[in-house]
Amino acid sequence: MGKKLQSQRPSKPAKASRAIVRAAPPKLPWQRHKYSLFARQIDVFSTAAQLAGSFAWAKLWGLNAPQQQARRARRLVNKLIELGPTFIKIGQSLSTRGDLLPWEYVKALSELQDRVPAFSGREAIALIESELNNSIHALFREFDRVPIAAASLGQVHKARLHTGEEVVVKVQRPGLQQLLTLDFQALYQLVIFAQRYFPWTRKYDLERIHHEFRKLVFQEIDYIQEGKNADRFRENFKDQSQIRVPIVYWQYTTSKILTLEYLPGIKIDDRETLESINIDLQQLNTLGISCYLKQLLVDGFFQVDPHPGNMAVDPDGNIIFYDFGMMAEINTLNKNEMTRSFFALLRKDTDELLETLVSMGLLEPSADMAPVRALVEFAVDRFRERPVDFQEFNEIKGQLIVMFEQQPFRLPAQMTFILKALGTLDGIARTLDREYNLIACAKPFIKSLVLTKQSGGMMGELARQARDFVKYKFNQPSAAELLIQRLETRLERGELQVRVRSPESDRALKRIHLAIKSLMYACLTGFTLLSGAVLLMGPYSHWAVFAFALTGLESLFLVRSLVVLAIRERLDKLS
Repeated sequence: MGKKLQSQRPSKPAKASRAIVRAAPPKLPWQRHKYSLFARQIDVFSTAAQLAGSFAWAKLWGLNAPQQQARRARRLVNKLIELGPTFIKIGQSLSTRGDLLPWEYVKALSELQDRVPAFSGREAIALIESELNNSIHALFREFDRVPIAAASLGQVHKARLHTGEEVVVKVQRPGLQQLLTLDFQALYQLVIFAQRYFPWTRKYDLERIHHEFRKLVFQEIDYIQEGKNADRFRENFKDQSQIRVPIVYWQYTTSKILTLEYLPGIKIDDRETLESINIDLQQLNTLGISCYLKQLLVDGFFQVDPHPGNMAVDPDGNIIFYDFGMMAEINTLNKNEMTRSFFALLRKDTDELLETLVSMGLLEPSADMAPVRALVEFAVDRFRERPVDFQEFNEIKGQLIVMFEQQPFRLPAQMTFILKALGTLDGIARTLDREYNLIACAKPFIKSLVLTKQSGGMMGELARQARDFVKYKFNQPSAAELLIQRLETRLERGELQVRVRSPESDRALKRIHLAIKSLMYACLTGFTLLSGAVLLMGPYSHWAVFAFALTGLESLFLVRSLVVLAIRERLDKLS
């Protein structure tokens, strides 16, 4: 929702014009005031079935060209907008995950924040006057009827108070609470269905995750609570001038109307504009990472949804935070364990990292922890100081297969939102600097902890962990010693493997696999063709049409498989 407070600098008029919502488009189905649960379920599940079918067809036929990916991405965005606020928020979170989704999808999903339909200024003014019990002219000296931005849960209008201050007025969408109630009823039925018919989903505690998510979303639409969250967040960062939080004007705020100080800025993932005004992107990443480490490890009070629309950058390189609707607290136990995990990661202490993952409920202890240990060690060694590259996990494919057979990972409800926030923040950091280094970005935060004088409580524990890390860095073994230690450890655990790969054998096995697949398609095609012929001559001739249609479909798969096999054989001969 933060994008509503952002404005582009005059040097970028084209981008500024795109951020303005000029008129309310025709109403979508979810904007209807009368909307039954049954109608909502039909809309949601039919759309999901269409998208799933489209993606399955593309995967089956290998339709992965950039232009085809872009078309499907645009279709996905349009469907999310048609489904409404709950699904738009999901899309906004995915828009930062360039490491998980193709670039075409990331680009299309990032446009969601500019394409959410606005509602009319007349409706907004009516709600403001109703909530604040006064006319719009008595409340504000100036009020712009055209919203400066619209988001999934509401929209924002720029205004000026009679005392001269520039403000933004956040107005909740009409009928929003009813729509969210319908959405969560439909999602709850989906959770119950999944737990009943797919037993493997039970260990993820989907019912509790649904409950926590519902609580957070309904908390987000209570603007009085959001104002209190903003005041608390500002208090937590009162000593850090580089973090800015808009002031709440309580006399113009109710549960559906929120009036805030106007703090314009540049969208935090707008790399081109930030570079044009000489903002140091590495320093910006450092500031953002340190800010979130403080939220998680010191304050225990963090913004759940830090997507690019909720943060901006002013011309001095300060970060402006918007939208304090979705905030969460971390209990003391989890905060302690997260602190241990963070510093264990910095020290590459796999044993303590596994122990804390078990303590936080993210990992189920088992008799054979070797596959999980291998994954954690691999990830820490490779990606502690550089972005994750999922292709490299092919090197430990064997351990991954064993690990996923055990299914040791769990996802407690609270940790779901912590991981969501960290994932979104990681996506923004990658956008600003594709080679960003978590350790380098965390150094100012660690330094501030080392210098703290507190000896008790949470800050004392953080300071102790930071000092231990500094000592570890001073006494760190050489690269050769570390290599010998790791080799000894793997030998003791029986994890050292010798691999022999033959390119010729691999190619031959692939051809055999394709030949077997073609043979299966040929058998199925012949079987359904004969079945159709028998049915045609018997009393069940109407079923013959279905059999022949199935034969035609199987024939397509057979032809495709034979073509791929022929191409593979020709390529192997050339090589």
